[in-house]
Parts: sequence; structure tokens; C-alpha cells
Amino acid sequence: MSPFFQFESDFVDSLRCVPMIVRFKLDTCGVKLKLHQWNKFTEHDRHQTVERPCTTADEIQHYHDFLHDLIKQRTGETATDLAIDPAPPWTDPTTVPESVQTKATDIGIQITVAQWESLAPIQRFVLIKLSRSAHENANFLPAVKEFQLV
Repeated sequence: MSPFFQFESDFVDSLRCVPMIVRFKLDTCGVKLKLHQWNKFTEHDRHQTVERPCTTADEIQHYHDFLHDLIKQRTGETATDLAIDPAPPWTDPTTVPESVQTKATDIGIQITVAQWESLAPIQRFVLIKLSRSAHENANFLPAVKEFQLV
């Protein structure tokens, strides 16, 4: 199974943009990765950020440390840490976040709690991120379709 979503298909071959699976891991480990830093990574580096596990406490710490080292090696910059939300909204299957509801309404659909519950946490993460970003909101509808919500 591919770690990438269909709506990301226009850039996953080159990994010129940070894919959602990496963004999910960044939020999990609390590291800010800027696009100019990502662009300094080698193809191998980028694949490593996709493939490395980031689920258990040990894996999360190793991923965090890996990113700090990689950012320093490739850019000479010190990585920026972000606060890690102990209860991020994508882990709550019972509440559709307001940003997702608003974005869904904007495109003429409604996402029910039952639909939200049926999604995997990574899918909920994707919809939350795509509902917040003006620059990526063109991918909200393709993601909704990919997740079979319409």
C-alpha cells in the first residue's frame, strides 16, 4: 500500500512537495520543516522521511532526532521544535472540526460524525490540514472524494 494519497499524485514521483504522511509525522514529533529545507534534502533523504516509522514513543523521538540531524546536515540550520498537541483533533472520531465543516459547506457537502468516525486518523489529519490552508484547498474536494465521503 502506498503511503501517498491519490490527490498528491502530481508531485509524489519527485517528492518536490512535502507529502501528507511526512506532515503527519512532523506534527507527531513536533518539528517544523520549511519548504526550503525540504528542497535541500536528497531524494534518499525524502524517502527516508516517508518510510521511517513514527508511531511509538521511541520511534517518535528517533524521527525527531533524525530530522534535527538531517536539517542541520543539509541546510546548516537548527531545526525548530513545535509544541506537540497531546490530543490532536484528528484523534477524536466523534467531533468534526469546525474548519472541516466550514470547508465542506463551502463546496456544498456535509461530513457527518458517522463519516468522520469511519476515517483513519491520517485521513482526518489530511482533511483538517486541507481545510485550513488557502494555498492547498484545491485538494480538499479530491481528498473528500478519495476518502469516499461523497
